[in-house]
Amino acid sequence: MEESILKVVHETAKGLTNIGLMDAKTRREFDALCLTPLKEYSGKQIKEMRLKNNVTQSVFATYLNLTSSTIQKWEKGLTNPQGSSLKLLNLLEKNGFEILAG
Repeated sequence: MEESILKVVHETAKGLTNIGLMDAKTRREFDALCLTPLKEYSGKQIKEMRLKNNVTQSVFATYLNLTSSTIQKWEKGLTNPQGSSLKLLNLLEKNGFEILAG
């Protein structure tokens, strides 16, 4: 099986930490560098995601712990999701709404 270079290097860093050759702080910093970049979403893509899951703007906002106004602004392209909201959208797209239905 072919592995990405980043995955191999990450596993190496994990091993170095386990045997005491890399401290925990350096490992955490390294882990942060290995995070997958977040996908950006246009207003149209956000609306399509919402409609695909058959939810209103209000319900979608509730899933994301936001206001309906925020969802409206995203869908109109007036603002863009950032930070934790962007992370949640990436998780929703990848794993479905069930991930937040807990």
